[in-house]
Amino acid sequence: MRKLTATLCLTLAVLLGSVGMSASADFQKGLTAYQSGDYATALREWEPLAEQGNADAQYNLGVMYEKGNGVLQDYKTAMKWYRLAAKQGYARAQSNLGFMYEKGKGVPQNDKTAVKWYKLAAKQGNAPAQYNLGVMYENGQGVPQDDKTAVKWYKLSAKQGYARAQYNLGVMYARGRGVPQDDKTAVKWYKLAAKQGNAPAQYNLGLMYAMGTGVIKDNVYAHMWWNIAASSGHKNATKNRDIVAKRMTPSQLEKAQKLARECVRKKYKGC
Repeated sequence: MRKLTATLCLTLAVLLGSVGMSASADFQKGLTAYQSGDYATALREWEPLAEQGNADAQYNLGVMYEKGNGVLQDYKTAMKWYRLAAKQGYARAQSNLGFMYEKGKGVPQNDKTAVKWYKLAAKQGNAPAQYNLGVMYENGQGVPQDDKTAVKWYKLSAKQGYARAQYNLGVMYARGRGVPQDDKTAVKWYKLAAKQGNAPAQYNLGLMYAMGTGVIKDNVYAHMWWNIAASSGHKNATKNRDIVAKRMTPSQLEKAQKLARECVRKKYKGC
């Protein structure tokens, strides 16, 4: 039931704040170009806006330099643009700035500064930052180790549908860390994450069904979830799926395989 670690948001900004019609059109032209893979045009449209102080454009330039899309990958330049947007209170830039400090990308590694930026974004409701802050408290990185505070931030993120936070929250309930131990609640959070395609959550659900922990023991569903996780490359899921298959009848195995196919086909609805 290994935890997931910090994550970086590389989703582009698509909306502008209070800007003129011309700037809005330029931003949209850059966005359309970026989405079609024309990074040179996106860069040409966004750079003047960013220089003028537009936080959306500043953040998007940070993403481009972070990913190396249309420019040489340059963490220091990514940091420059993230910082400018973050200082304007732009939550996604604050979250990414925290990540860069945590990982030492473009700046000297500094957990305390990472926590500072994660908190600013998390308090604005940014789900990745809330999740990352939970990780910092759970691991005692830049803050005193505190499971209860970790759970607080995981819950805020998980309730927004953030799969990694849902998974980690499930682990906290399964282990009784920061909350009373509760296998049924662990299963609830694993399912929410698993239905978003989170392979570690799918694997843990398989374990819960195989052991009858928090759910009625059922090798068919254990096989189903391990089979789905295995299709994402989860090695332990592949191993466990093959082990439990030897304990199943041919009809049970056929049912499990059919359930897995249907679950994926329906994008996890009704699984």
